Amino acid sequence: MSMRTESSEDAPTIIPHIPLSRVTSSQLRPTVSNQEQKDSLGRKTNLDFQQYVFINQMCYHLALPWYSKYFPYLALIHTIILIVSSNFWFKYPKTCSKIEHFVSILGKCFESPWTTKALSETACEDSEENKQRLTGAQSLPKHVSTSSDEGSPSASTPMITKSGFKFSAEKPVIEVPSMTILDKKDGEQAKALFEKVRKFRAHVEDSDLIYKLYVVQTVIKTVKFIFILCYTANFVNAISFEHRCKPKVEHLIGYKEFECTHNMAYMLKKLLISYISLICVYGFICLYTLFWLFRIPLKEYSFEKVREESSFSDIPDVKNDFAFLLHMVDQYDQLYSKRFGVFLSEVSENKLREISLNHEWTFEKLRQHVSRNAQDKQELHLFMLSGVPDAVFDLTDLDVLKLELIPEAKIPAKISQMTNLQELHLCHCPAKVEQTAFSFLRDHLRCLHVKFTDVAEIPAWVYLLKNLRELYLIGNLNSENNKMIGLESLRELRHLKILHVKSNLTKIPSNITDVAPHLTKLVIHNDGTKLVVLNSLKKMMNVAELELQNCELERIPHAIFSLTNLQELDLKSNSIRTIEEIISFQHLKRLTCLKLWHNKIVNIPPSISCVKNLESLYFSNNKLESLPAAVFNLQKLRCLDVSYNSITVIPVEIWSLQNLQHFHITGNKVESLPKSLFKCVKLRTLSLGQNCITSIPDKIGQLLQLTHLELKGNCLDRLPITLGQCRLLRKSGLMVEDHLFDVLPSEVKELLNQDTSITFANGI
Repeated sequence: MSMRTESSEDAPTIIPHIPLSRVTSSQLRPTVSNQEQKDSLGRKTNLDFQQYVFINQMCYHLALPWYSKYFPYLALIHTIILIVSSNFWFKYPKTCSKIEHFVSILGKCFESPWTTKALSETACEDSEENKQRLTGAQSLPKHVSTSSDEGSPSASTPMITKSGFKFSAEKPVIEVPSMTILDKKDGEQAKALFEKVRKFRAHVEDSDLIYKLYVVQTVIKTVKFIFILCYTANFVNAISFEHRCKPKVEHLIGYKEFECTHNMAYMLKKLLISYISLICVYGFICLYTLFWLFRIPLKEYSFEKVREESSFSDIPDVKNDFAFLLHMVDQYDQLYSKRFGVFLSEVSENKLREISLNHEWTFEKLRQHVSRNAQDKQELHLFMLSGVPDAVFDLTDLDVLKLELIPEAKIPAKISQMTNLQELHLCHCPAKVEQTAFSFLRDHLRCLHVKFTDVAEIPAWVYLLKNLRELYLIGNLNSENNKMIGLESLRELRHLKILHVKSNLTKIPSNITDVAPHLTKLVIHNDGTKLVVLNSLKKMMNVAELELQNCELERIPHAIFSLTNLQELDLKSNSIRTIEEIISFQHLKRLTCLKLWHNKIVNIPPSISCVKNLESLYFSNNKLESLPAAVFNLQKLRCLDVSYNSITVIPVEIWSLQNLQHFHITGNKVESLPKSLFKCVKLRTLSLGQNCITSIPDKIGQLLQLTHLELKGNCLDRLPITLGQCRLLRKSGLMVEDHLFDVLPSEVKELLNQDTSITFANGI
């Protein structure tokens, strides 16, 4: 390159080449004659070289375009911005955590043995269905049942639904051979994956932050690409090899204009063209991404194809960020989404639970959980399981089956093998039954307990069990929801004898009268809600036992006096203060047991003597202060319970109760016992605890049939030795302080410690 300089006198001078560089330049010296050179004297300073270094720097800053100087820095800045724009969603905490969690779950779902098993069984089912379609026309007549018996339906039975008590047709069950057997570890991992997927879906599907952030960063990259392309294309032609420079330093050097060269211009232009090419490729990718983002709604994802290809027709469509992530996965491999969809299906989850349940609860394990209840019946109680194990229905000798907190309980046709089953408990367990199973339960079930929170949990088939004898309903049944209970269907329970309702009723539902002709026992346990309307009781003429407990009754309901067949009345835990109406019980000739315990009764009216057939009378936990003589006119009385009152004296007239066998006066203020009490020689139970009694008369030895004597909590200092004469009394039936028993004579203690069977033998 050459540089031409002009002096102030406009005399052009040719000078040597000067490269435009910070560190390299050629020294430019004016031409002088040899004579002048010889005449130069003094020390050489290289001042002219320093001047041209200065000019070189000035021209670099003034003549060279800014783009040529700062291109490397601009490329670096643009690259950093594009990298940040591309990876911001991977670094932002609210999005990167969701993405990482999704990738982790996706990998586990893809590798899970349950996914392989579920899809393999689906393929088998499809092949079996194809075979059946090919041979269906030929094999159909062989499977058509000619039996019209109601109790013998076909093997492929439908499930009973709640709406209208109708049986819905259901797809026949195809027996598919198990492709793989999940061990316990794989089953637990699969169940944990179902839970993780459910929680992840609930957390991610509510927002679209990932989608919005991805769109924003893609738009930023696209705008950045357009910006880079526009200004770079404009400046690419400005890069040249030669440049003219006027640094305004003629007062220092004497030259006004310089012609400079940029020795990196050619290479820089090539680099810039390559850079533009790369940016264009990157930009076209960004444009395609924007086209993909807005071509289809990425905030919605449908598993329609997966539902068509598999048996899991309940896989739900998803939306928002969850849908967007699945669309992103499809860009890699759609098989991932297909396998992921298996863990969104409730059918798949239920099938896994069923396999795991049957694997865990084998016949041998269930047999170990069978126990004997108080009625000496074989009982099995299953609590908080995912379903009912198949092996349960192989326990053919089971009498009682209790299912509690099993939301997906299904009773198959195999229950017909359990010929001894007569009692079923459903505690918060809205069980579904197949038609064959229903036919069996309808004919064989005798007792059913249903405990629920909402009336919708009561299975509809409960009201169709025509041979049911006892029905227990425990749950929320307020008067506004009576129509929802389905009590109008009780008319189908033609053999129902006992109806037990524990709820919060404000009135007795009139539909209970549908079972009035054959109902013998009605029990209503309220939770403290006041029972107001009782007129329906008048129609229940055949009821022999009636219990109205915790109903906030203040008087004895008049409707009860119409129940001529009533034998036992229990009004426990109410707010009854007076019982003057008790005289009306004289019309109830069959009434033998009256329980008015746990009330607020202050006195017993004399008219009680009119209820002459009473055999049991319970007034415990009231506010009685005395026993009227009228009570002792009840000659048939066998049991009298006045415990936990404020009675101070036992009347001497008690001797007239010659049939009295059980007398309870625990928790009162009695100080002494009348000798006439011991004339009731048929007494078997005598409860005198927690009183103020100071001594026990020796005549207690006259109670030869006494088996239970309670004396604990009194002021006794000794026990009478005549206790030994009570031949049936044993130490196990004697409730007294240890120190009082220890001071008894040894022969008396020996008699009380004898074996009961020996005494019976001696008596005989």
